[in-house]
Amino acid sequence: MLKEDILKRLAALDKELEKRRRDSGKINSYNKGKRHKKQLAFHKCKKRNRWVFGGNRSGKTECGAVECLWLLRGIHPYRKNRRDVFGWAVSLSTQVQRDVAQSKILSYLPRSWIADITMLSGRKDSPASGVIDQIKIKNVFGGISTLGFKSCDQGREKFQGSSLDFVWFDEEPPKDIYEECLMRVMDKKGDIFGTMTPLKGRTFIYNEIYLNRKRNPEIWHESMNWEDNPFLSKKEMKLLECALDGAALDARKYGRFSEGAGLVYPEFDESVHVVEPFPVPAEWQDCISIDPGLNNPLSAHWYCVDWDGNIYVVAEHFASGKDVDYHAEQIKRISEGLGWKSDSKGRVHALIDSAANQRTLACSKSVTELFYERGILADPHVNKDVFSGISRVKSYLKRDNGEANIYVFSNCVNMIDEFKTYSWADGDTPVKRDDHCMDELRYYIMKRPAPADKESVLSPVAADKLRRIKRRKKSGSGFS
Repeated sequence: MLKEDILKRLAALDKELEKRRRDSGKINSYNKGKRHKKQLAFHKCKKRNRWVFGGNRSGKTECGAVECLWLLRGIHPYRKNRRDVFGWAVSLSTQVQRDVAQSKILSYLPRSWIADITMLSGRKDSPASGVIDQIKIKNVFGGISTLGFKSCDQGREKFQGSSLDFVWFDEEPPKDIYEECLMRVMDKKGDIFGTMTPLKGRTFIYNEIYLNRKRNPEIWHESMNWEDNPFLSKKEMKLLECALDGAALDARKYGRFSEGAGLVYPEFDESVHVVEPFPVPAEWQDCISIDPGLNNPLSAHWYCVDWDGNIYVVAEHFASGKDVDYHAEQIKRISEGLGWKSDSKGRVHALIDSAANQRTLACSKSVTELFYERGILADPHVNKDVFSGISRVKSYLKRDNGEANIYVFSNCVNMIDEFKTYSWADGDTPVKRDDHCMDELRYYIMKRPAPADKESVLSPVAADKLRRIKRRKKSGSGFS
């Protein structure tokens, strides 16, 4: 072969490679780092049912679209890749499909990856202006993967029959379609993932995914807000904030589920305030706090305080329909397991709602006295001022310097749930429902001093501890 021919072939190859680089520029840019840390957490998650609850412009749809393309192409950097992948992208309607999910997929999909496109309406050589039925994508293992587009307005029957590797919900689906899609991924042990702004309030997704009432170990969620997206300008955020208020701001900025006037503790962030359990030094042990109940739940938590004044909620007892004997036995059992401090007679100290001092016609002794006889020295002298207590809890959730002063162990599931659901009623009082943990948290917090002000500087011990908590949260492993 002549030297001139070799040079022509090399030039043609360079031209083709450059064309492919331009063609795949947006997804390459995302792959190389134009994504924020919460998008990365979503991609790294190994759970089979994972969701992003995000405000508008938080980057939630981007990570859903890229997740689809990585799986279809067989290039997912954090999961096992396969050939001939079959998945669905589900939108609320065909119009929403065209304007959002379909548009986002096409914006990230390099033309060189496309094997074929089937249209419901419009022309395949101009798919963005029509409605796509399926896209066939070349898989790096040699096969052909398929992405089908579905819309919820087609009805449940249109979602039957297929066996899928994944389903991506772009926005919240109706419950019957969600349940049908769970059946579609069962055969292949496939994935469900969703990206949504919770504009409908506290629907079944709120209970099933956000609160995970059934404690499904395969469910995971992350919340994204505008401030998580470093590619959104501060000026644009200010303009959007001016146009929204109340529940709309909660949903569209923070990606929060809201009801009525909104959450009492919007400062609570699972990614910050919830940590995995670790061995707590005995010197940190402080107090148990109890909100009593017989038919209603009794809530008790064990509180520790480190050398820098940070509070850790390390254990939980929560049960309803039980008598004092049962609750006292459980409190003593958990205390023994923790090696909790006690007096010379083995009795533990606790705070308790002052209402426990009341006697009834059914019993000549108060709940406080009954606990005392069973080795729980319950102190009913607590500050029950709701507004002051809420203000103090808020100051521990987020100080002026932006740092948290309270952390909850992940095994305290009822307290975490209540933080996420505790809402304002009309006026300045919270809804009196599912608030037992929040009540006894306030009793305890009101015994503590206010957190250090913004001028405080963390000690070396505290700084090291916070670094280890954050590292441990990211890795899911223990302290090292």
